[in-house]
Amino acid sequence: MSISDTAEVLVLDSKKMPRHVAIIMDGNGRWAKLRGWHRTMGHAYGTQRVKEIIREADRIGIKVLTLYAFSTENWSRPSGEIEALMQLLRDYLLKERQELLDNNIRLQALGQIERIPTEVRAILEDTIEVTSPNTGMLLNFCLSYGGRADIIQATQRLAREVASGQLEISQIDEARFSDYLYTSGMPDPDLVIRTSGEFRISNFLLWQMAYSEIFVTDTSWPDFEPSHLRAACEAFSQRKRRFGQTDEAQRKPL
Repeated sequence: MSISDTAEVLVLDSKKMPRHVAIIMDGNGRWAKLRGWHRTMGHAYGTQRVKEIIREADRIGIKVLTLYAFSTENWSRPSGEIEALMQLLRDYLLKERQELLDNNIRLQALGQIERIPTEVRAILEDTIEVTSPNTGMLLNFCLSYGGRADIIQATQRLAREVASGQLEISQIDEARFSDYLYTSGMPDPDLVIRTSGEFRISNFLLWQMAYSEIFVTDTSWPDFEPSHLRAACEAFSQRKRRFGQTDEAQRKPL
């Protein structure tokens, strides 16, 4: 459902806040083209927005923030655009590492990280390592990530364990399968936000989004401000989450 954006300052009920918010950060290239700029300028402005949204998510008490930064399909983009994106990632990690440490934020990367250029991957892995003791908000960067690829790698790992005799087929259930995904140990996203008005999930967290609430805004990512994040969380707090049950079943005492 698309909900109108608002710049109004909202007071959020901490008891109704989503624990895990995932964002499909879309519209950088189109935002730049509308201004007569190269697409990479949109990515540069989008990177600045990442910093602001991370700060706001941490401030309002979100426990896990997952940002869809670069998909498996994005490798098919022009080489110059890919190089610019990797450079922006490198610069972001170098500039913002200390802020992550100062704010007790732990960074993780989800996806086929081995495909990231060596220099950038080294900086990414170092940032993950130095922030690993942090106990505050968990920040996930989805890099070279695809939901289908995630499911396939989990299936392959399970198949290898079955073939080696470490695991019985009967032991495979939803909980165990989830443990083999990149998001192992994390709660599934309560709220998925998509910017730039597109009504699709773009191969993002396909397993994990089974019961996520979805919020779509026409605002492009470079224009997505902290007020928009708060508005999305406020909309989430008004939703009734049934998880496949009826209202009556949810009210029935155990």
